[in-house]
Parts: sequence; C-alpha cells; structure tokens
Amino acid sequence: MLFIAFDPIYAHPLPEGHRFPMLKYELIPEQLLHEGLIKSDSLFSPEKLDKDIILLTHEQNYWERLRDLKLSDAEVRRSGFPLSATLIDREIRIARGTIDASIHALKHGIAFNVAGGTHHAGSNWAEGFCLLNDQAIAANYLLSNSLADRILIIDLDVHQGNGTAEIFSKEERVFTFSMHAEKNFPFRKERSDLDIGLTDGTTDSQYLKLLSQNLKFIIESFKPDFIFYLAGVDVLGTDKLGKLNLSKAGCKQRDELVLRYCQNLGLPVQISMGGGYSPKISDIVEAHCNTFRIAHDLYF
Repeated sequence: MLFIAFDPIYAHPLPEGHRFPMLKYELIPEQLLHEGLIKSDSLFSPEKLDKDIILLTHEQNYWERLRDLKLSDAEVRRSGFPLSATLIDREIRIARGTIDASIHALKHGIAFNVAGGTHHAGSNWAEGFCLLNDQAIAANYLLSNSLADRILIIDLDVHQGNGTAEIFSKEERVFTFSMHAEKNFPFRKERSDLDIGLTDGTTDSQYLKLLSQNLKFIIESFKPDFIFYLAGVDVLGTDKLGKLNLSKAGCKQRDELVLRYCQNLGLPVQISMGGGYSPKISDIVEAHCNTFRIAHDLYF
C-alpha cells in the first residue's frame, strides 16, 4: 500500500490574492481517491513534532521565536506567509509527516507527503513559503536514530534548495543535489554538494539528459542507503515562478527516471511535493498526481 502523509491543516487559509496555491493540498488526495489509485487508509494524519527533533536541524533561538510568533517584520516578509499559531501547527505536522513517510519508505520502499519540500528554510531562517525544512528534519531524524547511514537529497524543484544546502554543508553523511533554474530565486544561493544551474527555457530533452547523467554519477560514487526526493512541478513551462520549459510529459518522465533508479537499486525513497505555481490549478494538480501515478505503477 502507498502511504501518504496528509491532514486538512495542510490547506492553510491565506489572504485573498495570495500567490501560494494552498488549494492543491485538498485537490491532490481528492483526485487520487477519485481515480481509485489509493484508498482512504493510504492517507495518514501526522502528529505534532517534538521540539527535540526540530532542534536536530534548526537553531533553538530561531525555533522558539518562530513558535512564539516573534519573528521580526522582515523575517515574516521573507517567509512569504502571515505568521499565526495555526500556521506553525501546520509546519510541524508537515515535518512530522515527512519523518513518518520516511519510516514507511524503509518498510515499503516508497512513501509520500502531500506537502513538504520546504527547502528554503535554513537552520535559522524562514524563506520562500518555507519555515521548517521537512526533509532536512527527517534526514537528521534517520541519522540520529541509526535508521540510515548515507542519505541523498534529490531536489528537483525549479528553485535551488538553499536551506537544505546550508543545513548539511558540514555533514558528510548527507549529499545534497539541486538541479534548478540558475537565474531564479533564491538570488543568494548556498552551495550544495552538487548544483546544476540550468539556463532559462531548458526543455525536456536537455533536462532529462543532464538529470540521468548526474544522478547515475552521484549514486555510484556516494552510494546512499536512503533517498529524499523533492518533486517540485514548478519546472513546467506554464509555471509563473519558474523559468524552465518542461512539458507535463517531461515532468512525468523526470519522476519515472528518479523512481526507477530507487526501485532498481532497492533504495527507499520519501517524496515531498515541493512547488508548483502554474496559473491553472488543474495543471499543478495533474503534474503532482503524475508523481503518485508513476510510484503506484512502479511499486504496486
């Protein structure tokens, strides 16, 4: 069975006109259920995350100011979201969901979080709709509990995973790989273990060739025993915050390429969905659902 972290709190209410498409978090599970791809017992609701687990990744001062809603006005603007207690509850449940999904992946080979991919959150900052870095938190959880020894984070969101890169800059057990639009946000980038900065307008064939070459090299040289995959769909040519030009078919091929590597090598993989900002919500949901469809076809 495909295990998927989801809770209604994921679809957090935002001010009218806000550019983040929260509605997708309701529509993705609805679509998967409608298709019969999953049943309701595939979806599990994460509990809250303990402070001690958060502090494996984020600095205590930052976490306590975030928890107590005491970030400065500039920090709140950088986060992209109006700060509230409900929002913080949402963030810690998403992070717990990624931990739980990673544990399911250890047992079943693959598992998802409907949300997550909050890769702009650094050890002591919020940025770009990211307050707590869910996959970094889950990676540190696995390491601290001896559930994994060598972790690869594959970040294929259109934006560089600057927070993830900063968090693991001195951690040799985690390899950070980010393939993104070079001239896009964040404009001050951190250094991942491998960054592939793509030119504006990169198409399916160019993208897939680079991904295949680099993924093969990383896996053969680093030899991970667990993979986190950030499957952002803001790589689509329709995306208003992306600068690449992938089709839906190309984005689906990307997911299949990554997941076939994981399956063929017996590497457990946790997937968080990341960004997607196409003007039509149906384009976002369809591209995200393709990731689930590929996983279902390959594993089940």
